[in-house]
Amino acid sequence: MPEHTGRTRLAVAVSVAAVIVGLAGWAWQQDRDGDGLADAAVDGARAAGDPGCGAVLREPAGDAGNHIDDEPIGYGAAPPSFGDHRSRWEVRALTYYDVENRPEAPVLVHNLEHGYNILWYDQTVVDDSAALAHVREIADDYATLGRSRDPGTAFIAAPWTDEDGSAFPGGMHYALTHWYADPTDRTGSRDDELGLTRYCAGISAEVVQQWMVDHPLKDAPEGYPDLM
Repeated sequence: MPEHTGRTRLAVAVSVAAVIVGLAGWAWQQDRDGDGLADAAVDGARAAGDPGCGAVLREPAGDAGNHIDDEPIGYGAAPPSFGDHRSRWEVRALTYYDVENRPEAPVLVHNLEHGYNILWYDQTVVDDSAALAHVREIADDYATLGRSRDPGTAFIAAPWTDEDGSAFPGGMHYALTHWYADPTDRTGSRDDELGLTRYCAGISAEVVQQWMVDHPLKDAPEGYPDLM
């Protein structure tokens, strides 16, 4: 091999190595400063996929669950995930309710007892046409599955209004609720029952879908087949 060719190849190799080292050093510096490409990618993914949901809150149901038809029922939680309720429930429930056609809250709490998951949305969503359309779109996805009340279709989206009770926690405009009971324990005891709530600043179809998977219809006080 001619000597000048070998020197040329060596120079190119050194130049490439220098570029690689330089890029690595730049990336390290950027990452150290909190502006690295990796951090930016993570932040971007978080912004795109996480609507701002809090942890799942769990509250023992205690002795709640009585049928009350002749007096008002108030709830300490906003919204309720369990509690006393009307003897009537939405047997063939819609997947989407607006302010005009929504049953009263104690009726929907009875639906929770039968295994439904409810996505409550507050007045700020009602007043935002784009946000409301997004909720309707999510609800319609479950409506197209039919009304067989299997774990994939026992879903309701409904507004939580000022008349129902206090507001959601600050910055939160959505709440997913489920009334849990151990599906292997049908003794009638309420010791294993929990009200599950997850507040979200925004909402996504993915968050709802995961909630439905995690909290199927059967995991409820009366969500099993012989009480359909």
